[in-house]
This record gives sequence, C-alpha cells and structure tokens, in this order.
Amino acid sequence: MKKFTTKQISVTGITLLVLLLFPLVITQTYIIHVMILVFMFGMLGVAWNIMGGYAGMFSFGQAAFFGIGAYTSSFLVVTFHVNPWIGLIAGGVVAAVMAAAIGYPCSNLRGHYFAIATIAFGEIVRIFFNNWKLVNAAEGITLPMVNESFTNFMFHSSKLPYYYIILSFLLIALVICYFVAHSKMGYYFRAIKESHDVARALGVNVVWYRLIAIMISAFLSAMAGTFYAQYILYIDPESVMLLAISIQLVLISMLGGAGTVMGPVIGAAILIPIAEFTRIWLGHKGTGVDMLIYGFLITLISVYQPQGIWGLFANIGKKKNG
Repeated sequence: MKKFTTKQISVTGITLLVLLLFPLVITQTYIIHVMILVFMFGMLGVAWNIMGGYAGMFSFGQAAFFGIGAYTSSFLVVTFHVNPWIGLIAGGVVAAVMAAAIGYPCSNLRGHYFAIATIAFGEIVRIFFNNWKLVNAAEGITLPMVNESFTNFMFHSSKLPYYYIILSFLLIALVICYFVAHSKMGYYFRAIKESHDVARALGVNVVWYRLIAIMISAFLSAMAGTFYAQYILYIDPESVMLLAISIQLVLISMLGGAGTVMGPVIGAAILIPIAEFTRIWLGHKGTGVDMLIYGFLITLISVYQPQGIWGLFANIGKKKNG
C-alpha cells in the first residue's frame, strides 16, 4: 500500500478542514445546495471511475443504479415504513445484484459494445419504472414528511445535515476507491482495462473482477440515489434515470481525470457549478449551454491533457520536484 507523504497529509487535512467549516462561513442556502450537488455528483463520478476509469468498462447506464437506489429506499419508506438508513443498504444491495445480472451476460463485451449495452440497460430500466404501477409509474414517489432527526434522515430547518452527510458519503467513496486503486484488485482492473487476453494470460479471472468492479460502482451509486431521494423528497424516472445523468457522470470523470482517485471530484467541482449557475443566470434560454461548455472543456482536455485536470496537476508537481 502506498504511503502518504507529510505534504499529502497536510494538504488533505487542510482541505477537509475547509470543507467542514465552509457552510459555517458561507451561509447562503443556494451556495450550500450547489456544494451538496458537487459532493453528490463527485461521489457518483468516483463510483463510475472504479468501473470505467480503472477497469475500462465505459458505462452509460449509471443513472439506472442511481435510480434503483432512490426507488428502493423510497418504496420501502412509503410502503413498509422502513427506516431510510436501512433502505439505503437495501438499495445498494438491489443495485449490486442488478449490476451482476447485467454484468455477467455482458462480461465479454468490450469498448463501444459494452457502452451500447449499458445505454440499452439504462433505458430499459427507465421505461420499466415509467410503467410500473407498483411504484406509481410516471407519477413517481413522494416521501412523507416526518419528524426532523438524523435517524429519520430528514431535516427541515437547515441544509447543513445534508451537507455533512453527503460529504461523509463522498469521503467513504474516495477511501474505497483509494484502497481499490492501490490493492491487488486495482492492478487486476488495470490489466483488464489494457487487454482482456493479456490479463487472462497472467491468471486474472476477467469475468469475476469485472463483476466486482460493476457491483462496487452500483452500490455506491445507489447510496447517492437514496441520499437524493431523502434530500428532494420526490423522485420519478425522469429525474433519476435519464441518460443525460449517465453522460454527465462520464464527462465529470473524464474532465477531472478518469483512473485517478480525485479526478471525478475535481470534475464535479467544475462542471456542476457551471450547470447550476447557467441555469440560474440564463433561465430556460440557457438550456443546453452547460452541455456546450462541457463539450468545449472535454475537447480541450482530450487534445491537450488526456489525463484530465488532475493529471495536469500531477505533471506540474513532477516538474517542480524534478
């Protein structure tokens, strides 16, 4: 396992301290809301990165796992009055099982073939939920208002608890990603990404490790889905299962640096505020402007810095040390 340098520990500690104090200093509700979205999409980007950045499985169906997590916990809360924290675990398990179910038959698909299969999977899930009357089909699910408490995962008076909860979730995802990246499993993922045939020749069980990657990714994405449901208190297929969400996660990871631990967080910190602020500044007329900016930034990164923004920082650091 890679050891942290004193500088890395110091930078990490200062960054964490700044994030912990941020909502206590910047108290505007909308700014805190944007930060919550940054953390949530950063977590989703980290989840995608485990599968796409390290194992080379470019998925465009990640919104399906996000939606499955949101729907599982919400359905259990509304129908059986199950505590949302239990629903969070249940949603993660259901998403992981679904990931294994789709991942096994697609275990030998590579590149754009796998990407097309995930697009089809995501759209099938969205259409199914749009017509599934048990979960109110296209009407969606509205979560009931209950007493404000951490146990109920519901807060009415302030967004601060949501801020710290999703920050905690993001840190958990980053820790998992770090240990995956620097473990034997991570090296297997990279071998699979480079070449299935070479990985098999080296004794790597390609199917098994691809399933592990997609299941970890699905579980973390479902956790974010449960958080979103508890935060917004309303979900429907068009808000949690759109293909646009999956594409956004790929763009976030690619911009920040796919295959790096912090890359997706950097990407989310740049792209999510752009999307939110263009929506506020330009209103309906600005619809799609964020995607134009996304495309422009991705083009620049692809041409001049294929390793993403985090890769740019790493190269600058190496030059200084050199």
